[in-house]
Amino acid sequence: MATMLGVPFERHSVVRIALAGCGGRGRSVLGDFLKQEGVECVALFDVIEERTDKAKELAPAARTCSSYLSLLDANDIDLVIVASPWAFHVPMAVQAMQAGFHVAVEVPCAVTVEECWELVETSEQTRKHCCILENCCYGQNELTILNMVRAGVFGELTHGEAAYIHDLRTVLFDLEGEGAWRRAEHITRDGNLYPTHGLGPVCWYMNIHRGDRLASIVSMSSKEVNLSAARGKLESDDSRSSERYVCGDMNTSILRTVQGKTILLQHDVVTPRPYSRLNSIFGSRGGFADFPARIYVEGESEGHGWADFAPYKEKFAHPLWEVAGEGGGHGGMDGVMAYRLVQCMREGLCPDMDVYDAAAWSVPGPLSEASVKAGGAPQQIPDFTKGAWCDIESGIAAPLPASN
Repeated sequence: MATMLGVPFERHSVVRIALAGCGGRGRSVLGDFLKQEGVECVALFDVIEERTDKAKELAPAARTCSSYLSLLDANDIDLVIVASPWAFHVPMAVQAMQAGFHVAVEVPCAVTVEECWELVETSEQTRKHCCILENCCYGQNELTILNMVRAGVFGELTHGEAAYIHDLRTVLFDLEGEGAWRRAEHITRDGNLYPTHGLGPVCWYMNIHRGDRLASIVSMSSKEVNLSAARGKLESDDSRSSERYVCGDMNTSILRTVQGKTILLQHDVVTPRPYSRLNSIFGSRGGFADFPARIYVEGESEGHGWADFAPYKEKFAHPLWEVAGEGGGHGGMDGVMAYRLVQCMREGLCPDMDVYDAAAWSVPGPLSEASVKAGGAPQQIPDFTKGAWCDIESGIAAPLPASN
């Protein structure tokens, strides 16, 4: 089947969206899309009617659907946004593409290797895009660093660091929100359950699928302590008090690319510690590390200490952030993500993040599990592009063409 790399959207004067999954995250994303010029929400679906009603307040003209299949039984949709629990991402995305619609999927897009391949094969068969809604790629620091990488500030890249370190113990035990399903992942899986927030931006820096690709992963998990400790505070008659968790508190993986770059990738959502995505990149002339942001550039920074990032942030500011970086969720990055996807669809551009990114950024989840089970043994990362990643003469566009 022909690749979807470098395939542009058809032009849309108005982008008509349908939202599947009207929980807190779904409604937040919907709000950011509706702020964009040339967007209409035409349909809503959630298995919990109360959530659909809340989404309806944001999009009064949208029809509410009694089932997901009834939502897809329409001809007035351009993009289906899937914001359901993880287990439903692939089935819903596949059905949307088979119904003839482009789809944008919340993260991670898939939780097994087989599901990753199913997304790729369906996108290629239907010629419909499956875009990963990785908002962190559009963070202000991330876009600035992308500009700096492309300007050669850090020289030849060798190593990156990525993570999702976020104390979610309260969220995981929430009876009404994500705790209703997300905590269960810790009962059955031991690995990196949420790899894309940190990995996506680093893959952009490293031109993954545009001249390089992820090749292998090794992974180890720490012992499990903190989720059990949080469970121990529940009342004895609470059904959750008997749960047993297998996912280690900290999962650490190392990925290697075909071109020899390495990526440290970590996941920890249960330890009391500050938030971090690491978001670091290093090369032959220096590097950047985030949380807090700091930089070292050979010949510009003094001694062996970090330098102030502020002057670089001003000099290499990405114009996309200046256009769309105000007023969106998660500090503005959600708004930029929505703006850019709508822009690509309205102008007939290639998506910044396609089905191959969705698969490659999600697959460290199941492959980290396999490596942990095998005592840290290396696992090969599939080439979801079937060789197209190295066809640098094919005109495949990099995400967010270099500015200035």
